[in-house]
Amino acid sequence: MSFVEYSDLIQDGDVAIVYLNHNSAVPVKVKHGAQTQTRYGVIRHSTDLIGQRYGSKVTCSKGGWVYVLHPTPELWTVSLPHRTQILYTTDIATITMMLELKPGSVVCESGTGSGSLSHAILRTIAPTGHLHTVEFHQQRAEKVAEEFKEHRVDHLVTVRNQDVCKDGFGVEGVADAVFLDIPSPWEAVEHAKAAMKRHGGRLCSFSPCIEQVQRTCEVLADQGFEEISTLEVLLRVHDVRTVSLPLPDFGPDPSTRAESDITEELPPPAAPSHASVAVKTTTTPREIPGHTGYLTFATKPRT
Repeated sequence: MSFVEYSDLIQDGDVAIVYLNHNSAVPVKVKHGAQTQTRYGVIRHSTDLIGQRYGSKVTCSKGGWVYVLHPTPELWTVSLPHRTQILYTTDIATITMMLELKPGSVVCESGTGSGSLSHAILRTIAPTGHLHTVEFHQQRAEKVAEEFKEHRVDHLVTVRNQDVCKDGFGVEGVADAVFLDIPSPWEAVEHAKAAMKRHGGRLCSFSPCIEQVQRTCEVLADQGFEEISTLEVLLRVHDVRTVSLPLPDFGPDPSTRAESDITEELPPPAAPSHASVAVKTTTTPREIPGHTGYLTFATKPRT
């Protein structure tokens, strides 16, 4: 099992995603002899998981069932243990596209946080790229490094525990792209520029407040960055459902017969019809999550 390579069978030591329902998924470290308790009963790793195919439907001890899925960055994002506020797939997809990431890219990231974006970056740049990620908090840096090893992507990433605003990324002239998710990104712009390759590259900064964006854009311009732009991504999910609509009754059509042609007395009007038709439609939720943060992108000119 690896987050960047697919495996068919669940093996001892894998990290599998137990999918309970649309709103609940949990990561499970598969271990011979271990058990996992769910609302539907116990999952026994030795008999229910090890040797089974990823995607299998597993029956729990109470008769309920779950799906056991191969881990992906998207599933990890919705199931990981939160140590910080994380980035979600809506923003992650925009970031990886706008930074022009591809297999072989070298990326610098700060801060690592819970590793939600990091896993998506690693899948995109595998198998020959590399991620240099910096985390200020020592315990978080140690924990995310442990997860990278457990997820078998540690060969693609270097974790550093340092202050990126003071000490930079620990590398210079190697990065194709830089991502900043820190309280004062304008203090790290100069270090980001130094970490990027001489032929240019792309930078992205994520900030929840527009005042942070303003200061960052000023420093980006002062450092010679071009194509500076800021956007926010708003997601509106449409729920597909079946609804029943009544068929209207407009009465008899007077155009079918002229009044003079009526030779027989018309029958009394029929009782109102209650016929209906089932149709597929979409509805939006009553409450829609709004602002997550502003994404500021810029390009380093070729030197």
